[in-house]
Amino acid sequence: MDNNDLHVVLGTGPLGRAVMEALAARGRRVRMVNRSGALKPAPAGVEVVAGNVYDSGNVRELTRGAAVVYQCAQPEYHEWQEKFAPLQAAVIDGVAGHRNGAAPRLVIAENLYMYGDPNGQPMHEDMPHAAHTRKGRVRAQMAEAALAAHRAGKVRIAIGRASDFFGPHVLNSAMGERVFYPALAGKAAQLAGQLDLPHTQTYIGDFGQALALLGERDEAFGQAWHVPNDQPRITQREFITLVGEAIGQPVTWMMGGRVMMSVIGLFNPGARETVEMLYEFEKPHIVDSSRFERAFGMRATPLREAIRTTVAWFKSNPPAH
Repeated sequence: MDNNDLHVVLGTGPLGRAVMEALAARGRRVRMVNRSGALKPAPAGVEVVAGNVYDSGNVRELTRGAAVVYQCAQPEYHEWQEKFAPLQAAVIDGVAGHRNGAAPRLVIAENLYMYGDPNGQPMHEDMPHAAHTRKGRVRAQMAEAALAAHRAGKVRIAIGRASDFFGPHVLNSAMGERVFYPALAGKAAQLAGQLDLPHTQTYIGDFGQALALLGERDEAFGQAWHVPNDQPRITQREFITLVGEAIGQPVTWMMGGRVMMSVIGLFNPGARETVEMLYEFEKPHIVDSSRFERAFGMRATPLREAIRTTVAWFKSNPPAH
């Protein structure tokens, strides 16, 4: 793939940024799309433009001439049911509108909600979509629609799936600001579910690298891939212990369950939407990423290194309030 080729990233949240950084490190020409047209900090040479990803015509204009488009945009967590499927449909239609010969390439970021409750079994790409939650059914619908568009020849689609992620810029996650900021301040980190069950954590930098890699490889298209994770059977207690090692002092914690999250959800729509997903923290939640690792030769960043990088970022970016 030529470094003069344009790569367009839709969405400038933590994952969009991680994809941007992976592409910039490869010397790619990158355009970032968000609502404001602003992004700080952005590497030199990265173009940032304002756009409306709910409008397929606008998506078509913003992605014209792109070698690969990366779909990392999403609505607010509490708006998934109403807005997420229309957003992604507009992206697919907009990218597909460029077709003049070979179908264009679209790499889509997903999580694991579509599988539903695997009852502690490691999740792999061939598992059926058995979602029992509202957001899981949205994810399943979107994944199936995307792969149907690929099979129909409208657009070439590859999907990268990750577990709960952590890393620079990741605030609203199980291992996000409710863990790292209190830990750095010597206060109790806030955790959910069971402390000593395995729960795969995906480093955001690895997710970005994996999506950039999928965009480069012809054999990636037409299917979903679980992106690499280091120590997929780590427990929350073990993760927090590594956070303490990186900080240089032990981290204490407080556990939250369904009752607490339901009470918080009376005032916080994001927390309210979290309640139906707590099953992920009440049984083993293990992701098998061996297929990706075998196919593309990528290994996840060692967890200690990823956590050190994350701690350094939170130290350098204190909370705004």
